[in-house]
Amino acid sequence: MEQEVKKNARKVREGIVVSNKMQKTVTVKVERTLRHPHFGKVITRAKKYYAHAENSKEIPEGQKVRIVETRPLSKLKRWRVVEVLA
Repeated sequence: MEQEVKKNARKVREGIVVSNKMQKTVTVKVERTLRHPHFGKVITRAKKYYAHAENSKEIPEGQKVRIVETRPLSKLKRWRVVEVLA
C-alpha cells in the first residue's frame, strides 16, 4: 500500500478586509457559523487575521479576499492574500 502524503496542505479562508492602513498588510475578518452545543441555535464567530499583500492600498476595505496559511512573516502575520474575490 502506498501512503498518500499531502505535502503543503495549507489552510484557506475567505473573509472581508477591515483595514488596509498598514504597509503590505491587510486585516481580514473571517466569520464562521456553528451550532451552539447546548441550545442548538446557529451562532456566528469571527476572527481577524493579518495577511500579507504587496499591493495593500489597492485592496479597499469591505473587499472579499481569499487568504492562505504561510510561514511566519512577522510577529502576527502568518497568512497571505492569494485572490481578490468579486
